[in-house]
Amino acid sequence: MSVQSQRFLSLDVFRGMTICFMIIVNTPGAGAPPFAPLEHAKWHGFTPTDLVFPSFLFAVGNAMSFSLEKYRQISNSSFLRKILKRTILIFLIGYLMYWFPFFRVQNGEIVSAPISQTRIMGVLQRIALCYFFGSLLIHYFSTKKVVIISVLLLIGYWIILLLFGDPADPYSMLGNAGTYLDKFLMGDDHLYHGEGVAFDPEGWLSTMPAIVNVVIGYYAGKYIKDNGKGYETISKLMLSGSLLIFIALCWSMAFPINKKLWSSPFVLLTTGIDLLLIAALVFILEIKNWNNGNWPNFFLVLGKNPLFIYILSEILVIILYMIPFRTENLHSWISKDVFQSTAPGPIGSFLFAFVFMLVCWSVGWWMNKRRIYVKV
Repeated sequence: MSVQSQRFLSLDVFRGMTICFMIIVNTPGAGAPPFAPLEHAKWHGFTPTDLVFPSFLFAVGNAMSFSLEKYRQISNSSFLRKILKRTILIFLIGYLMYWFPFFRVQNGEIVSAPISQTRIMGVLQRIALCYFFGSLLIHYFSTKKVVIISVLLLIGYWIILLLFGDPADPYSMLGNAGTYLDKFLMGDDHLYHGEGVAFDPEGWLSTMPAIVNVVIGYYAGKYIKDNGKGYETISKLMLSGSLLIFIALCWSMAFPINKKLWSSPFVLLTTGIDLLLIAALVFILEIKNWNNGNWPNFFLVLGKNPLFIYILSEILVIILYMIPFRTENLHSWISKDVFQSTAPGPIGSFLFAFVFMLVCWSVGWWMNKRRIYVKV
C-alpha cells in the first residue's frame, strides 16, 4: 500500500463509518420506536446518535488538511473562487433536497410546493457554511490566531445566548437567541418543524460554534500528516481528545451539552471523542494493520462518495414516503408488514434502517467498482 493511500485510509474509513451510522439513525422503520441509543437526546444530554453530524464536520476538516495545501499554491482570487463555488453548490443542493419533490398532492390534485414554505437551513447547508468559514480562517490566519478565534467563537456563542435569550431560560428551545434570530431572518415557515414547533437545530447562530468542529478536524489531519502515524502521534491525539472531553464535562455544569443548540461543550465533547476514534483507527489500520478480511472496504465504499450517498439516502426515503401503497405508503408498508411482523419492536425498526443502509451501500459499491467518484 502506498504512502498516499495510507494517508487517506483512516480518513475514508472514519467518513464511511459516519455515513453508515448517519443513514441508520436517520431512517428508522415505522411501527415502533427505535432503540434509545439510536435517537437524539430530547434536549440536554448526549447519545451516540448525537455524535454523527459533528463527526462528519470533523471529517470535512480532516479532508481540508490535504486539499488546502494545494490551494496555497494559487492566487487569493482563485482560492476564494474555488471555496465559494463549492460552498454555494453544497448549500444549494441541501436547499433543493428539502424542497424535493417540488410538488404536493392536495385534494387529489398535483400542485407545486410553495417556495415560501421551504426550509432554508439544514445539514448540508451547515456543512457548506462551516467549510467556507473554516477554510477562510485556516488559509488567512496563523495557527495561533485560529486557536484564539476558535476559543472566541465558543465563548462568544455562550455569551450571546446568555445576553439575548430568554432571561428565565436562555437554553430553552423557543427561548434561545438562535431561535429568535432564525425567526427574524427567515420566519416560521422556513424553519424545521420536526419538533412540533418552528425551531431549526441547524440555524444561523448555532452554526458559529460548529465551525470549530471543522477547525479541530483540520488540525488533527494536519498533525497526522506532518508527524506520521507513530505511537507518539496516537498518544498526543488521545491526550488532546481526553483533555477536550474533560473541559466539556466541566463546562457542561454551567452550559449544558446540547446537540440541538450545538452548545460549546457539545463541540468539545464530540471533537474529543472524534480524536480518540481517529487515534484508534490509525492504531488499528496503520500501525497494527488489522485488516484481515478487508473489513475496512465496507466503510471505504461509503467514505469515497460520502455526500452523494448521504443525499441518495435522503431522497430515497422521501420517495418511499411518496409512493402510495394499500392504505398508507411504501415506507410504512415495508416497515410494518415486513419488518415489524418479522421482528416486532425496536429490532424491526433497526433491521429496516440497516437494510436501507445496505441498499445505499450497494449503490456506493457499484460506483466504486466503476471508479465513479462524485466530487462537489
